[in-house]
Amino acid sequence: MTDSVEIRRGVYHDSVTLMQVSQRVRTAPGVQDALIGMGTELNLGLMRDVGFDVPAEAGPNDLVVALRGDDETAVAAGQDMLTAVLAELHDRSRAQGSTTEVAPRTVGSAARRGSAGIALVSTPGQYAALDALDAVNAGLSVMLFSDNVPLEEEIALKDAAAARDVLVMGPDCGTAVVNGAALGFANVVRPGQIGMVAASGTGAQQVMSLLDLAGEGISHCLGLGGRDLSAEVGGRSAKQALRALAADEATEHVVIVSKPAAEEVVGELETLADELGVSVTWATLGRGRPDLTAATEQTLRDAGAQVPESWPSWGADGEASGASGSAGHLRGLFCGGTLADEAMIIAEDVLGPVASNIPLEGAPHVSGHDTLTGHAVVDFGEDEMTQGRAHPMIDPSLRLESIRAQGADPTCGVLLLDLVLGHGSHPDPAGDLAAAVGQARSAAETDGRTLPVVVSLVGTESDPQGLQRCAEALTAVGASIFTSNAAATRAALAHLGGTR
Repeated sequence: MTDSVEIRRGVYHDSVTLMQVSQRVRTAPGVQDALIGMGTELNLGLMRDVGFDVPAEAGPNDLVVALRGDDETAVAAGQDMLTAVLAELHDRSRAQGSTTEVAPRTVGSAARRGSAGIALVSTPGQYAALDALDAVNAGLSVMLFSDNVPLEEEIALKDAAAARDVLVMGPDCGTAVVNGAALGFANVVRPGQIGMVAASGTGAQQVMSLLDLAGEGISHCLGLGGRDLSAEVGGRSAKQALRALAADEATEHVVIVSKPAAEEVVGELETLADELGVSVTWATLGRGRPDLTAATEQTLRDAGAQVPESWPSWGADGEASGASGSAGHLRGLFCGGTLADEAMIIAEDVLGPVASNIPLEGAPHVSGHDTLTGHAVVDFGEDEMTQGRAHPMIDPSLRLESIRAQGADPTCGVLLLDLVLGHGSHPDPAGDLAAAVGQARSAAETDGRTLPVVVSLVGTESDPQGLQRCAEALTAVGASIFTSNAAATRAALAHLGGTR
């Protein structure tokens, strides 16, 4: 194994770009790992944590390139790949045309030069609120993609937005669709009468994809950030979003999607909806509450649309009747936190508490980096799993490693996965996932076992990756595919002898 650490003085690229660059460099032959980022305290700490010897003089204004390969030839291949990717970025920037005008140095100054109505902020959490406030003060709504923003800063930012009658979507808002324009991770769905207010990213994607599969569309999907419906934040952005949709001529009905929400906040929103005359359906996860598929079906009924007799699936005929109650445990490896939550809520009724790095109340906590034992669900999009790496919907390498490991684990009785399509996601996620699933199933067969694999496929045929194409790639390696995450979870439980 060979390591290389290089410091490039005075070279800057934003964090999202460098995560994508790191992902590209990891594909070079023989490269085991690539961490490429600005020399912030967080990035340098991550590099040192995985064993890179980073010089003490590296600072936040330096680009730090840390490569690990099988040998010197592999490291050289990684460096060549990095040079090619950075040259590609440079050429793309030049192709957009040059100008003698000095580039704006703040979000607010950029806003005042143009006619944009929304700013997308994706700076590190300790700086993100300042950038977002700059945009709010310039009269812009904000999609705040950044995570690790302190709670008190979120509250202050949303109060400032309410005073200016603009909307803050976030922090940690990954999905929004405004006037048909996708922001962050979002599916290509048809326009329609249903407006969405979403304190959940992949939960929103599940609902909007099912609506599209039912032939219905959305007017807008306004994200909130996962904490907005908590007692502390009090639904500040949800109230702004509800008022905006009430005033929107294209919106006839609203669905509110969320992880478990504070009851008093839900009550306040119900009262506000009545005052505004807005028809609302709740897709709020929680014990004893409808799953997202059932809530979507209720949304269709409430909006006067037809509910499909069944949701598309592939390779799943006879899934429940063919299950014989195989030995072993449920292992859920998810990219979407809300989809993982939904799976655990459904599974615990059959299996009891399920361990997780985002456990339900009363369930055991495990690190996503630990060797899994018993029934367990891991969210690979949780903060602990994404430090120094892109989200697993962009860079699935850690999850792919875990999938292959489950194939060699005799205690794994069924593997439950999600695959989320759309803008912002990996361009060919099914290809990489199918390869890992095939390897896991082959390892189990070599050990004399059969490993059932069930996948919840969230997306539409209009998504860049193609719903049908992804489903066919996965069924070719023996996986069962469901467009409903709830149905996928129940099919997985059936393999363990649980009722469907």
